[in-house]
Amino acid sequence: MTPNKRAYKGCRDFLPAQMRVRDYLFNQMKKTADSFAYEAYDGPLLEEVDLYRAKSGEELINDQIYSFIDRGNREVAIRPEMTPTLARMVAGIHKQVAKPLRWYSIPNLMRYEKPQRGRVREHWQFNVDIFGAPTNLGEIEIINVIIHFFTSFGADASMFSLNLNDRRFVDAVFTQLLKLEKEDAYKLYKVLDKSKKISVEKLDTMISEIISEKTKQDLFKEYLALANFDDLVRFVDKNKLQEFCAEFYEFTTLLNELSLTKYVQYDPTIVRGLDYYTGIVFEIFDKHPDNNRAIAGGGAYANLLQIFNEAPLAGVGFGLGDVTLKDFLESHKLLPNLNKPKFDLFIAYTNTDDQKHSLELANKLRANHLNIETYLGKIKFNKIFKLAESKGYQFVAVIETRDGKTQIQIKDLTQNTQDYFDLTEYEKIIQLISKDK
Repeated sequence: MTPNKRAYKGCRDFLPAQMRVRDYLFNQMKKTADSFAYEAYDGPLLEEVDLYRAKSGEELINDQIYSFIDRGNREVAIRPEMTPTLARMVAGIHKQVAKPLRWYSIPNLMRYEKPQRGRVREHWQFNVDIFGAPTNLGEIEIINVIIHFFTSFGADASMFSLNLNDRRFVDAVFTQLLKLEKEDAYKLYKVLDKSKKISVEKLDTMISEIISEKTKQDLFKEYLALANFDDLVRFVDKNKLQEFCAEFYEFTTLLNELSLTKYVQYDPTIVRGLDYYTGIVFEIFDKHPDNNRAIAGGGAYANLLQIFNEAPLAGVGFGLGDVTLKDFLESHKLLPNLNKPKFDLFIAYTNTDDQKHSLELANKLRANHLNIETYLGKIKFNKIFKLAESKGYQFVAVIETRDGKTQIQIKDLTQNTQDYFDLTEYEKIIQLISKDK
């Protein structure tokens, strides 16, 4: 049987043109993490399935992971997410290191999902987490990281919003106002998470299946209707829930003091699907009408290490996939033109006798941190500049020996100018082609 020339369904080949985009996105991720002094980490591509059973939901275990029995009869999986690996690593070292821990990674992940816009089976994800920060300060820093990251591409508050909620407040609504038992509260969390994706009739039915009393149904719908922080404050005061919102109020005060509120929107339906979130939770939404969807999410957690019988440790983090990020940037026309590679100089020669001079010049320039392409073999003069332009070069060097004298012509294709140098004047060549770097 002839092998398939296409990549496995839901996965992508990265030819040089696609790699330029991926490298650009990854570099922006690394720059943002570095600017907040976060350190890179990574873990194995394979983990034991029990690690995901201890932390993740049944849907992931039953439907989404790529798992198999290895030759040692162990049940392992290609990692579908990074958080369990992160938890395992932090659990092993956090007692011996200074806090807060600031870590980031860009792991390759795989889930067996139906490929669609913004979702594939294999992707890379920008994960940023902080452990052991004082109350609210870790949350503020992570939100600062997110906003800094998106604005580094040229995005502004008209293009994205950070919609957030507080699980402590939601817990108070469910237990203090609605008087729900733990099982019913869990079911209502699921309804809350789906509330914007289903019809009003379906939502009413789902609510009535959990809450039988009409007054409590109305109270829950009143909570669902909260549209901003002012509505939240009125609801809290009306229902005397101030003690459950003290830290949330301090958090929003910090947001306001740092002038971050223009990016932030209160949303009562944000609860996040994973069970370990214990405080602030958020999702980043693309406001573009062609891509109006959540593109990233995260929140605060204190119980992540409990699967390893470790004491609670305050943590906050977020994850952002490369596919949804690219969709966001393309929707808002923020992705730069990366159709051609960006190298410094294209060197060619028209006579075989100049081959040595070409290779020597290239090596001297590379030793000075320039990126040089040499044309391998002689080429006709009238073909050199057209070829270099098709490759995206601004500067072209043509080496020619005439009457026993070797000369280097450097042409700037952008400015349509040329300069001439002797073989020994490579420092002047460096100065010329580096002037705009």
